[in-house]
Formats: sequence, C-alpha cells, structure tokens
Amino acid sequence: MKLFLIAALCAATVAHAQTTWKLATGYRAESFHGENIAQFGREVEAATQGQLKIELAPNGSLFKLNDIRQAVQDGKVQAGETIMTSLVTDMPIAGADSIPFVVGSYPAAQRLWQLQRPGMAREFARRGLKILYAVPWPPQGLYATRPIKTAADFRHMKMRTYNQTTVRIAEILGADPVDIAMGDVGRALGEGRLDTMITSAVTGVENKVWGPIKYYYEINAWFPKNIVFVNAKSFDLLAPDARAAVLKAASEAEGRGWLTSETVARSSTQELQRNGIKVERLSPELELEIKRMGERFSREWVRSVGHEANAIFVPYYFN
Repeated sequence: MKLFLIAALCAATVAHAQTTWKLATGYRAESFHGENIAQFGREVEAATQGQLKIELAPNGSLFKLNDIRQAVQDGKVQAGETIMTSLVTDMPIAGADSIPFVVGSYPAAQRLWQLQRPGMAREFARRGLKILYAVPWPPQGLYATRPIKTAADFRHMKMRTYNQTTVRIAEILGADPVDIAMGDVGRALGEGRLDTMITSAVTGVENKVWGPIKYYYEINAWFPKNIVFVNAKSFDLLAPDARAAVLKAASEAEGRGWLTSETVARSSTQELQRNGIKVERLSPELELEIKRMGERFSREWVRSVGHEANAIFVPYYFN
C-alpha cells in the first residue's frame, strides 16, 4: 500500500511539474513583436495550467540575433525569435519575403508566407527545429528630401544602402549608394550626405527623420518577417495537451501579430504626417517601373534558389 501511495505521489508530481522554456530574441521586449511573444507566453502558461512557462530573453541578452537559430538548434536555449533574412545564407528560401517590389499589401504578404511556410518548415525540421509562427515588420517605404515622380528623379540622389539588394536598387535607379548605419541616419541627413532611403515608417519615427526628409511614399517595398521557433526535442518532450496548447497559442499570436503590424504601420505613418512629412502615393509611371523591378528581382531569385523558389512564385503569380 505504501509503495502504491509513493508511486501515485511521484506520478502526480511529474504530471504537474513545471517546464520552463527560455525564448531568446535580439529585439526589445517593448517592441510589438516582444509584446506579442509575452502574450503568447501568458496564454501558453494559462492553457497548460502552469505546466509550461515561457520566459522572454530580449535585447540579445542570451545570444546575438544572428546566432539565435544555431543556439536553439544546438539546444543551448529552447526557443528563439529572429528575422528571416538572417537565415538566408543557410536557408535561401527564407529570402522570399525580402525580394523587393513583389508584395504590395498585407494580404499579399500573408499569401506569400502561406506559400513559403511549407518549405521553411522542411528546412527547420532538417535542423531539429519547429516553426511556431511568423509576423512581419511594417512594410518598407521610400523617404526623400525632394519629390519623386519618375525613376529619372533618383539620378545622382544619395541613397542609403545596407545590403546587396539595396545597393542594386540604387544602381538600377541611377542613385548613388551610400552605406549608412540606421543609427547615423539623422547626422547624415543633417550633413547633406543622404537624400533618400527605403525603410519602414516605424524606423522613420524612431529616428525622427523629419526636417531634411520632406516626403514619404508608401511603396510597401517588402515585408520582412520575424520567425518564432522551438527546438523540436523540447517540443516533443511536452505532454500532448501541452503541445496542442502551444500550437493553438502560436496560431493566435500569428494572427494577432499581423493585425498589430498593420496598426503600427498606420499609426507610424500618421506620426510622420504630424511632423510635417508629406505622405504620398507613387506616380503611375514610377509604380510601373517598380513593378518591373520586382519581376526582375524575383526571376533572379528563382534562378538562384531553384525548385523551392518555383514552388512559391509560380502559384503566387499564376494562381
């Protein structure tokens, strides 16, 4: 009888034991991504009645942003968040959402993600990882110190660049590429070293670019996404009901995050307007030019990535 009671007590203890996941991210806890993760964690903890607790480790406090995927893969931390463009070298398919001028709206970006996700899930599974959800940053817009009506207006403008794609955009448009870190944008504008750049309305507000910058065009150049994922072994160690609770909360976090991103994009654009920046649409001529550039970039990407890229863009463009 004693042995039976001891066994029952041990079983009850195991059943109610708390598991804690640390989730590493390179972003601030105060960002809308961080707040979304925090809510995701609260919902998981409530749904599992405390069996699983998710602790957010923000600001690169555990690992640098570009090292987080490998750290989760190696089991150094149970879960993580990173921007998908940080995965491109190892997983070329991750670059689909950063091809410029392909998606022009949140519904289009979401459709692209649904086509991209199966391939990403396979790549993650090969590395012992499981995708939980992905949420985009607000789309990238065009800032300029003077009006932009045609592609010719970019000629000899100094355009901020920060990767090979933005360098190519500048070169195609006839602008002069200038490598400037985001933290130096304000000073570069004040010194006349920068005339135009592509970045989100949120980033423009954070860096208070009003003053030299007079115009903001909602070109929705691309929608870079953050992806949240977990070590597959850590996930599989959970009880079936806990695994189901995590997946349900992840689905809700993804839907909530997309809506929040859109809200943040809208409020940031309004803040630019309140500070004297004119928010305008592109001219039909320039819009057509940008669409052609998007087709060019997507063709080049498909050629470089191969079959998995075709599996995304053939249905995206033709279905």
